[in-house]
Amino acid sequence: MSFPDPVLMARWQFAFTVMFHILWAVLIVGLSLFLVVMEAIWIRTGNPVYLRHVKFWTRFFLICTAAGVASGFPMSFQFGMNWSRFSEAGGDFFGHILGYEGAMAFMLEASFLGIMIFGWKRVSRGMHLFATTMVALGASLSAFWILVANSWMQHPGGGHFADGRFVVTDYFKALFTPDMFWSVTHMWMACLEISFFTIGGLSAWYLLKGRQVDFFLRSFKISAIAIVIVAPLQIWLGDGSGITTSHLQPEKFAAMESHWETNPPGQGAPWHIVAWPDAETAKNRWEVNIPNLLSLLGGHALTAEIKGLRAFPKEDRPPVVLPFYAFRVMVLAGMLMAGIMVWTLWTWRGGGLTPDRITKQKGLLYAWISGIVLGYLALQAGWIVREVGRQPWIIYRMLRTAHAVSPIPAPFVGVSLVVYLAAYGLLVVCVIKAMRRLIRRGPTEYETLAQAPHATHQGSPS
Repeated sequence: MSFPDPVLMARWQFAFTVMFHILWAVLIVGLSLFLVVMEAIWIRTGNPVYLRHVKFWTRFFLICTAAGVASGFPMSFQFGMNWSRFSEAGGDFFGHILGYEGAMAFMLEASFLGIMIFGWKRVSRGMHLFATTMVALGASLSAFWILVANSWMQHPGGGHFADGRFVVTDYFKALFTPDMFWSVTHMWMACLEISFFTIGGLSAWYLLKGRQVDFFLRSFKISAIAIVIVAPLQIWLGDGSGITTSHLQPEKFAAMESHWETNPPGQGAPWHIVAWPDAETAKNRWEVNIPNLLSLLGGHALTAEIKGLRAFPKEDRPPVVLPFYAFRVMVLAGMLMAGIMVWTLWTWRGGGLTPDRITKQKGLLYAWISGIVLGYLALQAGWIVREVGRQPWIIYRMLRTAHAVSPIPAPFVGVSLVVYLAAYGLLVVCVIKAMRRLIRRGPTEYETLAQAPHATHQGSPS
């Protein structure tokens, strides 16, 4: 039996584990913030409906947390198992950042999770809200540190390579790279957008079934309000991220757009709607484009210069087909989600989001359910663009991916990949069964009052 080369096998393994883990990680961030908001409203208003929401959606949060933790630990092991040369070369900075993520984020989240789950009748309302807030903060901090590490890999700064190792000379510049702001904010907004589409989409499913309409109409409306804020911000952040990429990683930007020839002065670069890139001939076999639009998108000017892939050595060019089409999937999914937002606002303005009319808005409700899939399509496609577009570098223009892999035979990597596939397959079956059971059951009246904070604390929010 023949195996692909170890580099490709190691990349497949890490790509699979990352793309699986991120399914749950984004929901941990967004759901935890939703729980903070609902619990704060409950304390402020005293309305038990909001407490009921907290109890019901906490169950989803806990399932996602369990799946996220179980799928996240093996990822860190791969740095020593499959990527030991990368760990040796960049560990003085990259290892520190992962340590910060564990000590400052994961431990913060884990420390207060017990109070959040079991403290309902043991601590005051204010203390419980504080615990929920710390869990949410820990989840967001985890996303922050991981994106800081990834941003450094995308545009390393604050140091130099010496004797095969990255030597940090300016920790501040290494942390706050030019890519960091856009990557952190764009990803954090993606967590919120996916989470609120998930909450709204699940609420829409219950509304379609006519189950507890008053209850789920409330979470649907709150999700809609959040999406009205998040979706436009995400589009703006995506534009800023694209501009930053065109300056910091021009070959990635060119691959995203299948742009081969640098446009001459005074002439704009066309944007390809669809094309079929051919890396061997360094051109597109066919294309459908809009004149000058790429210059406008990449440089905010109709004649802005956009470097083509031919301007870079062939060995430094990233793959083209995958980033090109993944980028279009991401953009299309994002625009459709924004369209759902506009549709929702229009329906709300027309009085269609009332308990007696919402169940008749079947098209809108199905659109929200599809928004769950659209969010994940955009997320996974965006990560493909970001990571595949950086190739052939693992640390951009400093360390090639081929030089970062551990010196172990491909069959050993293949065996561990099969083990991961089996373990994660079992995990996803368990998660689906738990989710399905929870969705079928729905919220119960028991969750409304039975586990409220202890009576001696109920007279005050603190």
